[in-house]
This record gives sequence, structure tokens and C-alpha cells, in this order.
Amino acid sequence: MSIEVTDAPDRSRYEAHEGDVLLGFAEYTRDGGRITFTHTVVEDVAKGRGVASAIARSSLDEARAAGLRVRPLCPFYARWIENHPDYADLVDPEDRPAWPL
Repeated sequence: MSIEVTDAPDRSRYEAHEGDVLLGFAEYTRDGGRITFTHTVVEDVAKGRGVASAIARSSLDEARAAGLRVRPLCPFYARWIENHPDYADLVDPEDRPAWPL
């Protein structure tokens, strides 16, 4: 079975599932044309399986498609973007002086 990442806007988070099992999530807030990622959680049973990376890639791809700027307050997101520089252009210019964390 594969990891499926979906936006759960009613809970303000992207969720990763395998079937009916929640593997992890990334919380966010949206303000106009910006999405701020604040916290990422991976369940113990899913650690080491690339769940957080799958959530980051999927959510950032959706942010790009929607024309959103990204504010990576979550340390995982900041490191992930730093390690994947092809996503750095999404970081809101207002946040670049303080980024990477």
C-alpha cells in the first residue's frame, strides 16, 4: 500500500494516510496568498518511512500550483526546503532574511 497525502482544510493540515491509518500530518495557517507551515507530526509506527517528506513535497507542490507563498516556521519544512532548493522560490520574500532557520 502507498502513502496518500491529502489536504484537510477543515483541520488546517495536510494528512498522510495508508488506507484508513493516519501516518502523520503537517499543520498550517492560510492568510490570503500565503500558507504558513507550523508543525509536522509523524506517528511512531510510520517513522523512517519518508512520511514527512511525502507531506512536504505534496503540500509544497499544491502551494506552487495555487500560486501561494510559503512561510516555513516548522523546522522540518525549513530544513526540507533547504535540502530541496528547487522549492526555495516558494518561500515568502518577507521571510528570506530569517531563513533558513
